Amino acid sequence: MATVLSVSGSPSATSRTARLLRHLDARLTAQGHHVIPLDARTLPAEALLGADTSHPEVVRAAALFHQADGVVIGTPVYKAAYSGLLKSLLDLLPQYALADKTVLPLATGGSTAHALAVDYALRPVLSSMGALHIVPGWFVLDRHITVREDGTTAVEPGTEAILGRLVDQFSAALRPVPAPALAAAG
Repeated sequence: MATVLSVSGSPSATSRTARLLRHLDARLTAQGHHVIPLDARTLPAEALLGADTSHPEVVRAAALFHQADGVVIGTPVYKAAYSGLLKSLLDLLPQYALADKTVLPLATGGSTAHALAVDYALRPVLSSMGALHIVPGWFVLDRHITVREDGTTAVEPGTEAILGRLVDQFSAALRPVPAPALAAAG
């Protein structure tokens, strides 16, 4: 199947956004995809803020984007937009880092007042980075994501059903990136 990069743009170590992504990663893995989680908060702040594209961790992150067939991008919404942390990461990637990729944008937040952030803030930047196909994204209210006593994540049933359909649509749209053609030996 395909390789999926699952990117959390949350600066929080106890992020609902990251929990939601890891929850959805399990569904993608069950469908046979190889899922690689990337929490932007683990990248060095000095590299992100200093726009150091040569920092080994930034180079590694860029390579993960390059190798992925599809990318799930999740972010908390702050001030009606995606997180500054995610912005810093995306700014360090090559202009067309999402070329030939299928992308699923997701956002979390405390109020439905921010529901349009996926379409009006996140989708345009993903499109400008050359995404081949951006499946419909979704905004999830924080209160619809909970942590069970056993530490697993639960999503409100109605939201879970919608996200399941979106993840399935994303999964169906994935196309493995072809390996570079080998030059004929001569």
